Amino acid sequence: MAKDVENITIRIAEIMINELKLEDVTPETFDPEIDLVDEVGIDSMDLATVALVVQDEYGIRIDEDDYQKLTTIRFIAEYVQERM
Repeated sequence: MAKDVENITIRIAEIMINELKLEDVTPETFDPEIDLVDEVGIDSMDLATVALVVQDEYGIRIDEDDYQKLTTIRFIAEYVQERM
């Protein structure tokens, strides 16, 4: 179970980096605990974009009401794990 969350965490980091064109970070160096809004500067549109890609990737549904809760890569990975 922990390994699954770790794999999802790395994949979420890859999605973030690719979709948001983040530079100077790799999936392995992207801190899964960093606050995406306050520390990385991701806005609600960016989160919506990432949420759509994650939904397609994992075949889950992320409620729009939950977007504001998706504040760290670790939380997103755990959210995905719960819904798979």
